[in-house]
Amino acid sequence: MVAWAIQGQFRNDDLPAPISHPSQSPIPHLPNRLLFFFALIRNKPFVLSTHGSLVDHKKHHQPSSNPLSHKLYDGLTFGITAKRADAVVVSSQTEYEEALEFGIHKDKLHIIPDGIEDPDPKIDRSSRQGAPLNLLFAGPITRLRRVELLLRAARKLTLPFRVTLVATNPIGEADDSTKYLSELKKLAKSVGIEDRVDFLGNPSPEDLNSCFSDADLFINPSAYETSGRTLLEAGASGLPIISTPVGLANEIVSSGENGFIVPADPDMICDRILQLSNPETRQKFGHHIRKKVLEGFGWNAVMDRYMELYGSLK
Repeated sequence: MVAWAIQGQFRNDDLPAPISHPSQSPIPHLPNRLLFFFALIRNKPFVLSTHGSLVDHKKHHQPSSNPLSHKLYDGLTFGITAKRADAVVVSSQTEYEEALEFGIHKDKLHIIPDGIEDPDPKIDRSSRQGAPLNLLFAGPITRLRRVELLLRAARKLTLPFRVTLVATNPIGEADDSTKYLSELKKLAKSVGIEDRVDFLGNPSPEDLNSCFSDADLFINPSAYETSGRTLLEAGASGLPIISTPVGLANEIVSSGENGFIVPADPDMICDRILQLSNPETRQKFGHHIRKKVLEGFGWNAVMDRYMELYGSLK
């Protein structure tokens, strides 16, 4: 029997899994270098799952900040263990390319996506015919997500609509997310759609599932992300996706078949929304993306790929 030492770095913008955690974990969280040391002295393979960017300065860099500190942090925290690991698992093509940039040899890299559970297969949106088109964004409300593009696109629509914005990140009292959210609310008011925009923060898993069930389209105008958990959840829920070319959107969205990849242009986003205003078209697109996501990202497929990797580490 082969044993492995596995360490994951969890992405800040991931939603918490719907499980109960004990107040004190029975397994201590150890630094990557210490885990690597234990694997080394016991002559066991060391597998590192990044679940996020290895060039963290890209993720956190804002125009007003200096990315040098983030580059130093990346090098000091992950540099030794990531480059000496027997295998490094990344969850998307974007993470793969950034791992190469970080200095990981391509022979050590393995793309294994995040797994997704099959949501309630009985989601039926036929009853929404005649209701305003419900446009959903779910994810961290940060400037990198460029949610203002969705609001500017929505104001151009010539049909009844609602916009639902779900913040999956904590919104503090004095952080930039709070300031950005306030700016979004002011924008909605200034363009005359304030009464058609709903904001939801700190959603429970049940809240989020309801948002996916009640939506007609998922809109993702992000400037950058390595993966995109809510993209998978939207696709598994049978929602056509309109997204900029970031993260997993490049891998699950086939333009004209199950959604659209668009530039960061409100006019283009508006045009694609109008192309999906027909319920029959949305149903067809939704069927295609649900099938693609569950076949490629369902837990059975993901675990098969992990077992294949682990079996190759002798």
